[in-house]
Amino acid sequence: MNRFKRDEVVEEAQSAASAGDGIDRRNFLGCMAWAGTGLLWTMAGGVPTSKLFAQTGHGVAGAAGKAQDFSFVQISDSHIGFNKGANPDVTGTLGKAITRASVIPAGMKAPDFLIHTGDITQNSKVAEFDTAAQVIKGFKGDVFYVPGEHDFTDDGVEYKKRFGKGTIGNGWYSYNHKGVHFVGLNNCLQMDAMGNLGAEQLAWLKSDLAGLSASTPIVVFAHIPLWMVYEKWGWGTADGAQALTLLKRFGSVTVLNGHIHQVVQKVEGNVAFHTAASTAFPQPAPGSAPNPGPMVVPAGKLQSVIGVTNVNVVRGSHHLAVVDHTLAEGA
Repeated sequence: MNRFKRDEVVEEAQSAASAGDGIDRRNFLGCMAWAGTGLLWTMAGGVPTSKLFAQTGHGVAGAAGKAQDFSFVQISDSHIGFNKGANPDVTGTLGKAITRASVIPAGMKAPDFLIHTGDITQNSKVAEFDTAAQVIKGFKGDVFYVPGEHDFTDDGVEYKKRFGKGTIGNGWYSYNHKGVHFVGLNNCLQMDAMGNLGAEQLAWLKSDLAGLSASTPIVVFAHIPLWMVYEKWGWGTADGAQALTLLKRFGSVTVLNGHIHQVVQKVEGNVAFHTAASTAFPQPAPGSAPNPGPMVVPAGKLQSVIGVTNVNVVRGSHHLAVVDHTLAEGA
């Protein structure tokens, strides 16, 4: 099946996934309670921790009582142009996500910028990119993008025109913000079953990181998870381990992804992985349905399973604070 054109609707989970697929089944089921929520990131020395928005009331304050340095918001998988039963109004839910991302919780500063981790559009069409850009500009701050496979069905021609200016190769780049080094990658290249970075991008990543101190906090963002979430569904990056090897020397690494339309976390040593929910529709848990794809939820429940992510950065601590927000909150 062509994964770019697949539009399966999974209406119910039929079987539990087996162990040994890259994540712990029990922990995954716990994470599924967060399905579709977004993320509020607080930088606190670089290593992430997370709290559900419902557990924090009005967002996240500085860790250990310290003043925060900055925060940023992550959204993902807007799929503008999708109009099937799982969500016939993806433009509307993206608009609500942008509004939600702009809310400043009590005791916090406005987020410095927004990161979109790919699948901005459904079919890479000009009109879809136009609509997405118009809606996202409602966020009053800088926006950084990486592409998803749905944004590269035309080999990235339209994506690179709009969101790839000043990037390298097929859209990778890096920047520094208040002592944190951010790296945007494109792992939708030469895609078959799984994501792929390719030798050229890996060589660039090695060079980009070479001059940095091991104490520099690193945030890497790409569309497809760099770690193997579920190989049978292609939820991983074939050469992701090579990129992660380059990151091992750093004391604090956070890897942000989308693609799987649900929140899942994993920590390995100094590297913390976090996938974000979609602003469009959820997908089933790994192995719980015959195939991945748009998942229909009961009427009135959609906004409780999609959302945004906020990240707060706090100087002098060892954790990023991650808070997921559903679109249903504050509705």
